[in-house]
Amino acid sequence: MDKAFQQRRALLKALAALGAFGAVSAMMPAAARGATASVAPGHLGRVQGGRPRDVVFDAHIRKDTFRLGDRSGSAYSVNHAIPSPLIELWEGHTARLRVHNHLDQPTSLHWHGLLLPFQMDGVPGVAFEGVAPNTTFEAHFPVRQTGTYWYHSHSGMQEQKGLIGPLVVHPAGPDPYAADRDFVIVLNDWTFEDPHRIMAKLKVQSDYYNLDERTVGDFFDDVATKGWSTTLEERRMWGEMRMTPRDIADVTAMTYDYLLNGHAPASPWEGLFAPGETVRLRFINASAMTYFNIRIPGLAMTVIEADGQPVSPVETDEFQIAVAETFDVLITPDARPYTLMCESMDRTGFAVGTLTPRLGARAPVPALRPPPRRTMADMNMAGMDMGDMDMGGMDMNGAAMSGHDMAGKSMSGKSMSGKNVPSESHASSGHAMAGHGSMAHGAHDGRDKHSGESGHEGHAMAAGHGSESPGDIRVPATMDNRLDEPGTGLEGLDHRVLRYSELRRPVPIKDQRVPSRTIELHLTGNMTRYMWSFDGVAYSDSTPIDLVYGERVRLVLVNNTMMEHPIHLHGMFMALENDQGAHLPLKHTISVRPAARVSLLITADEPGRWAFHCHLLYHMDMGMFRVVRVLDKESAHA
Repeated sequence: MDKAFQQRRALLKALAALGAFGAVSAMMPAAARGATASVAPGHLGRVQGGRPRDVVFDAHIRKDTFRLGDRSGSAYSVNHAIPSPLIELWEGHTARLRVHNHLDQPTSLHWHGLLLPFQMDGVPGVAFEGVAPNTTFEAHFPVRQTGTYWYHSHSGMQEQKGLIGPLVVHPAGPDPYAADRDFVIVLNDWTFEDPHRIMAKLKVQSDYYNLDERTVGDFFDDVATKGWSTTLEERRMWGEMRMTPRDIADVTAMTYDYLLNGHAPASPWEGLFAPGETVRLRFINASAMTYFNIRIPGLAMTVIEADGQPVSPVETDEFQIAVAETFDVLITPDARPYTLMCESMDRTGFAVGTLTPRLGARAPVPALRPPPRRTMADMNMAGMDMGDMDMGGMDMNGAAMSGHDMAGKSMSGKSMSGKNVPSESHASSGHAMAGHGSMAHGAHDGRDKHSGESGHEGHAMAAGHGSESPGDIRVPATMDNRLDEPGTGLEGLDHRVLRYSELRRPVPIKDQRVPSRTIELHLTGNMTRYMWSFDGVAYSDSTPIDLVYGERVRLVLVNNTMMEHPIHLHGMFMALENDQGAHLPLKHTISVRPAARVSLLITADEPGRWAFHCHLLYHMDMGMFRVVRVLDKESAHA
C-alpha cells in the first residue's frame, strides 16, 4: 500500500468523522478560507456534542459576499459563515451569547424558541433598542430546556439575506434518543434580489412571482367539465376573495434558490453515515417565505421532536414544515445513498441533500410533483349551493357574521367535519399591528397605551372589524380546526404524511388548569393590495395583548385568508389543543391553514414584552405583528 493511498484513506476517514465534505472548511481559520471576499457554504452538518459546559459564543455580524455557482451577491454573515454557525448549549448550564455589530446599520439576533429574559430576546422595538453599529450586545441566561432551535436577525430584511443559523440544546442527562450520527439540516430560500424590491413588486402586483396563474384556456376547460353556471360562480367566488386556486406562495423559485445547509441542488450537501447506524436529522425551516415538503424516498422517518419539544414517536414518510418550525426525526438507512428531498410547497423548486455511506455516491432526485391547487373545500364551501351562500356576513378583515353559516347552519362549537372546537369567542386583547415597518428600532415608543378592550372580561370585540379595515375579501363563516389534514398538496398520497393531530407529548403538560379566559384573533389580509394584519387593525391604532403573570389563557386563531400563516409566539410555548388530553404538544410556531380555527393554551409564566407575529417575513413586515405583555396584577389593572 503506497504512501499516497494511505494519505487519501486517512483523509476520507477524517471526512467521515466530520459527517460531510464541506465540513473541512469549518476547521480552517476564516482568513485562510478567504471568507471576507466570498463566503462558501458547507460548514454545517454534524452536531458535535461533547462535555456539558457553560458556553460563550461571539457572533460577529458583517456584510459579506455569498456565491452560488457563478453568481454572487451581498449577504450578512456571522463569523464569515452563511448560514451562520451552529451554536450548541447545555441544559442546566449558562449561555453567554455576544452579538458584535460590524455593520453600518443596526442589527439584532433573536434566539428563536429559547426561554430567556425578555430583554435578551433580540427584537428591536419590543425587547430592546437593537445593536447599534460598532457596539456589542450580550445575552446572558441560564439554559432551561433542550432541543433543536435556531437564531436569526429581527432587523429589517437581514434574515432574508443570510442572517440565520441553527442552535441545539443538549440535555443535562442522557439523551433518550441518542443517535450514532446527528446532523442539523437548515433549509432556507435565498435570493440575489433586494428584498425591498421584492416587497415593492408584491405591493404593485401580488402575483408577480406566480407563473402558474389561470388562463383563458383554463376557463374554457372548466366550462367543458363543470358547465357555464358552476364555472362562472366559482370565478366570482375567487374574485371576491381576491385570489385564485393557484395562489400557493407569494414568492417562488422565480427569484428564490432553495438551499440545504447553504448548498444549492447543483452541489448538494452530503452527510456520511456507516451502515447500521441510527441517524438523527434536525430539520430547521429558516426560510423567509417558503414551506417545504420533506421526504426521503425509500426510507421511513420517525418524528421525535417538534419545535424542540419531545413528542411520542410517530413513523411517517413525509411531512410539511412551516416557516420557523423545527422537526427532529430518526432514520436507520441501509448501505446505500438516500436523497433528502425538500420540495417547496408550491413545487416551483426544491432543496436537496444526500445521506451516503461513500463520498460522491448519490441517489436519484425525484422530479417535482404537479403544483397543488386550492379548492372550495379549502374554504369549507365544498358541496354547498353557492346560490344560497350569504357571502356578505364576514369579510377578510374579520367582520362578524350573523351567527349562522352560509347555508343557515348554526355556528356552534362544532366544525363542519363534526370535530369539537372551543365555542368561546371572547375578546381579543387590544388591536392588531399593521405596517410596522420591519420592527424599526425604537418603534415601541408611545405604543404601550392600555385600553379597556384588553379582553380581561372576555367580552366580544367590537373594534377591528369595521369599515376601516383594509380590503373587502369574502370568507366563509364556518371554520374547521383542520389539524387532521396533511398539508396543502399532500392530500390523497399513497404514503403516510404527518398531521398535527398525531403530535402527542410523552408526559402530561404541567399546567392542567382550565383557562380563565379566551382571546380570539383573526388572521386578516388582502392579497391584491398585499396588506396583512391581525383583526385588520392598523399598527398606529394597536395596543398590546396583555396577559397577567401566572394566568392560563386560551388563544384562538381564526384564519380569514386563503393562505397558510406560521404564527410564532416569543418567550413561551403554546399547547396545541389537538384532542390529546393532558398530553398536548408544545409549540412555539403553529401553522394555521386557510379557513382554519386553531386553539392554543398559554401559561403566562414569562414576564415582559414578547413579539407575536406571522413568520412569513413579508407578511410580518406589512403588519401581521403584535406585542404580548405579561404583567403583574397591579400593572395589568392599572
